[in-house]
Amino acid sequence: MSVLGQTEPKEVFRFFEEISQIPRGTYNTKAVSDYCVNFAKERGLEVIQDEWNNVIMKKNGTAGYENSEPVILQGHLDMVCEKTADSDHDFMKDPIKLMVEDGYVTADGTTLGADNGIAVAMVLALLDSDTIPHPPIEAVFTVDEEVGMNGAMNIDLSPLKGTMLINLDSEEEDVLTAGCAGGFRFVCQIPVEREVMSGKGAEIEICGLRGGHSGVEIHKQRGNANKLAGRLLCHLRHVAEYALVETNGGSKDNVITLANKIKIAAKDLAPLKAAVAEMEAAWKVEFGADEPGLAVKFTELEDADYQVMTEASAKKVIAFLVNCPNGVDEYNRSLPGLVETSDNLGVTETEEGCVRFMVLTRSGTASKLEEFKEKYRCLANLVGGSYEFNSEYPGWMFKEQSKIRPIVLDAFEHIYGKRPEVTTIHAGLECGLLSGHKPELDCISFGPNMIGVHSVEERLEIASAARIWEALKEIMKQCK
Repeated sequence: MSVLGQTEPKEVFRFFEEISQIPRGTYNTKAVSDYCVNFAKERGLEVIQDEWNNVIMKKNGTAGYENSEPVILQGHLDMVCEKTADSDHDFMKDPIKLMVEDGYVTADGTTLGADNGIAVAMVLALLDSDTIPHPPIEAVFTVDEEVGMNGAMNIDLSPLKGTMLINLDSEEEDVLTAGCAGGFRFVCQIPVEREVMSGKGAEIEICGLRGGHSGVEIHKQRGNANKLAGRLLCHLRHVAEYALVETNGGSKDNVITLANKIKIAAKDLAPLKAAVAEMEAAWKVEFGADEPGLAVKFTELEDADYQVMTEASAKKVIAFLVNCPNGVDEYNRSLPGLVETSDNLGVTETEEGCVRFMVLTRSGTASKLEEFKEKYRCLANLVGGSYEFNSEYPGWMFKEQSKIRPIVLDAFEHIYGKRPEVTTIHAGLECGLLSGHKPELDCISFGPNMIGVHSVEERLEIASAARIWEALKEIMKQCK
C-alpha cells in the first residue's frame, strides 16, 4: 500500500516512494542504477550507465525549446544508512519504511534518504512528463557521494553538451549555493623512541566539547581537543617534569575533535594536577557559552614502570600539536563573512612506534590549498615526520558572472515573491569534482528543507518540496 500516494506533488513523491523501496546505501547502488536505466529505456530516452553505476540520461526539449541550450540536472543515488539501536532494518535488502508526520516525510527507525533521493525523484518526474515545458535535459545521477564522492570523481562527462548545471543536493530552500570548498587530507607520522620510567601515572581527558562538522561549523570557533591537548602538554612542561606516554583524540578528519586522552608519568603529580585544573578554568573563561560542557579530568594511576616517549620524541609530538594549523585561516573576499580556507586537526593516534596525525584542509581557492601543502611539508620536516597528501578533491569557485544563476534567481522570485540568498558552502559538493572534469560548467545548487540528514531524525518538509518543484519547473520554462 502506498504511503505517499496522496502527497503533493504526486508526480514527484511517486518516484521518491519507488526508489525508497530499493536498498541504495553507498557502495550498494547497482539496483537503483539499473532502475534508472530501465526508466530511461521504457521512455525511449538515451541512457549511459558506467562501470561505477553512474547514469546519464538525455531528453530532447519540448516544442519551442528544441534548439535551446541543454540544462544538466544532477543528484546522487546513494544514501547514508543509519538506524536506531532497536531497529532490525537490513539496509542490504529492506525498503525504507516511509511515514508522514506533521507535514514531513520521515522514516521508521532509519535514515530517510531524502538526501539525495528527492533530487532523483524530481528529475525523474521532469523526464517522465509530457506537459512540462523544458529545454533539452541531461540528467546526471552519480553514486557513492556520501563516502568520498567516488561517482563524481570517476564519471565521464564528455557526452554532455550543456554547460549550465543544477545540483539538487542542498537542504535550505531559501539559499542558493554557488560555490564550495575543495580539500585534501594531510597525514603525518612522527616516529617516537621509548624508554622505561618508574613513577606515578596519570590520565588526562579533555572532553565535553561540542565538536561538529569541520566544514560548515568551523567558523563557530569550537574547541578542538587535539589542539587543546597540545596546549596543555606544552604548558605542563613549564610546571613540572613529566614524560608523555600517549595522546589520542578523534576518529574522523572531517569532525571537530570532541575529546582527547593523554597519558603521562611523573615523579610528582601534585603540581601537574593543579596546573590542569587551572587550565580548565582558563578554557572555561575563554570559550564561555560556546563550550558549556568542556571538562578536563585528571585521574591518577598506580605506580608502575611506564614505556614513555623520550624527551626528544615528546618535544616533536607536542611541537606538532601546538603548531599545526587549525580553524579558520581566511574569509571569502567576494562574499564577506564566509569561510574561504580552514584546517581541522581531526585525528591524533599514538601507535607502537609513532604518533599519527590527520588534518583536513579546505579552501575555495586552489592556490591556497597549495600554500597549505607547503606549510605542512615544512612542519613535518621540522619535527622529523613522514607525510602524505590524499583524498584530494577540487573546489567549486564562486563565479562573479553566471548564466544559470540569474535564471534561477528570477524563477525563485516568481515562486516565492523574493530573491533567495546566494552563498557558498565550506564543505565539499559534487559540483567541484564535476567542474574539474568540465571546467566550463556554470553550476548552482538548491533543494528543499531537510532536517537531520545523515541521522535517524532525517525529515523532508513536504510543503518545501512542493515549492522547490514549482521553482524547478519555472527554471525549465525560463531556459529557452
